[in-house]
Amino acid sequence: MNRSLRTVLVNAAFIVAGVSAVVSSASAEVIVVAPSAPPPVRYEVVPAARVGYVWDRGHWRWDRGHYVWDAGHWQAERVGYHWMPGHWAARPGGWRWVGGHWV
Repeated sequence: MNRSLRTVLVNAAFIVAGVSAVVSSASAEVIVVAPSAPPPVRYEVVPAARVGYVWDRGHWRWDRGHYVWDAGHWQAERVGYHWMPGHWAARPGGWRWVGGHWV
């Protein structure tokens, strides 16, 4: 095998390995646990319905040792699915964030 063909094959192998690493890490679940319960949910005015979207209400997010409010936003609708909003759940050792998802 000549040197340039070997170089191309080695580079291709590195690219495939890199893409595999990115794909596997992109599907990893991030688990957020806070030591205390979140503050009460803030009241938000829900906008008028929008075709092709569902409203994802605002929620408290744990960030660097304290809660920060994330305002509600539109989620593009997935036909045949129902949007389940995220919520905080009490667990041994703290409060765990369960992210919103389609079911």
